[in-house]
Amino acid sequence: MSTPFRFKQFSIDDSLCAMKVGVDAVLLGAWINVNNAKTILDIGTGTGIIALMLAQKSKALIDAVEIDEDAYIQARINIENAPWQSRMKVHHCSIQDYCLSSNSKYDLIVSNPPFFINSFKAPDANRQIARHTDLLSQEDLISSVIHFLAKDGRFCLILPYNEAILFKNKAANHLLYCNKTTYVQPKENKSSHRLLMEYSFNNKNLMENKLVIEEAQRHHYTDAYKELTKDYYLAF
Repeated sequence: MSTPFRFKQFSIDDSLCAMKVGVDAVLLGAWINVNNAKTILDIGTGTGIIALMLAQKSKALIDAVEIDEDAYIQARINIENAPWQSRMKVHHCSIQDYCLSSNSKYDLIVSNPPFFINSFKAPDANRQIARHTDLLSQEDLISSVIHFLAKDGRFCLILPYNEAILFKNKAANHLLYCNKTTYVQPKENKSSHRLLMEYSFNNKNLMENKLVIEEAQRHHYTDAYKELTKDYYLAF
């Protein structure tokens, strides 16, 4: 059994999950603005890490949806061991099925979605579900967001650069607009490899900025990255 990953106010055990705790999830959870969010939906919660990060910095009621049984069990365990379990619930189903069973509206929807489109499949079946779009296409994700998002709500996600551009164009075709983008660079001299994006039904001016994770020397993190994640990482 692996050692739980300890954050300042909670721990994550990822031993049952195909996808382990990674920088993408921490980036998204730390980046999201929870202001005025009384209800939150996490699509594809995995270990539950993003839902727990948002629970730490809000008082919202949080629903988390997970299709993979092992990940669902893992998320439940992690949430049951956290201080905010009374306002969090994990649902074992696909987001498509959740759409059929619920008409709830959420102030904030979040997702760290699968992103490998028509690429080489991982040999592990659970890892394939977590990383490939076969069971959650961009179109299905957009449809689900439109179904659940409150009129003035916001949807936040993280994607690799190329997939993010595709998603932005598809979302706009469904009147879901990108209002905020942070271009994430691993180092100053590297191009953006991830985009943090916030969407809504309001077609307003796009806010853009960048975030560099590391200085030139590996594991020497920038002040901006430390500031973003300091409420979570023990090291900061």
